Amino acid sequence: MPSRRHVILASAGLVTASALPALACNAPTERQTEGPFFRGGSPLRVQLASPKQPGTRMALTGSVLDRDCRPIAGAMVDIWHADATGDYDMSGYNLRGHQITDASGAWRFETIEPARYPGRTRHYHVKVVLADGRSLTTQLYFPGDGGNSRDGLYRPSLQMAIERNVGRFDFVLAA
Repeated sequence: MPSRRHVILASAGLVTASALPALACNAPTERQTEGPFFRGGSPLRVQLASPKQPGTRMALTGSVLDRDCRPIAGAMVDIWHADATGDYDMSGYNLRGHQITDASGAWRFETIEPARYPGRTRHYHVKVVLADGRSLTTQLYFPGDGGNSRDGLYRPSLQMAIERNVGRFDFVLAA
């Protein structure tokens, strides 16, 4: 998958089309702590928030890719996050769930935006587990959130691309 920079350069005629397929994906997605609120056994589902769940609706989407930008089918993408008041459900599976990537490596969830809570900016926790057991645990952040600069775990490389309440992020896993 060419970078945005290479697509712009190619459209301006500054990079030949033959150079684009040779480009590798970015470095593997940065690992982060799963934190104290992970619970195994989340349900397989797209809809994480009930229709009556307070909060701003948000769709999350993306792909799981290898370093050569090839999609990884059959990966489990597990997500969990705080509610609109900054609390995690520790007795059930509200705002928790997982999906299995399709042949194109795609995944999608429908949920709400999490709130900040003491010491943390708004974020989603994600664990990607491949069929062979290798895994990546990380967190996804909101660009421009005022809490980012005060959160010691925040990393700009883990910001989602957000457009009209749809957050997108592609996970790149090392070989």
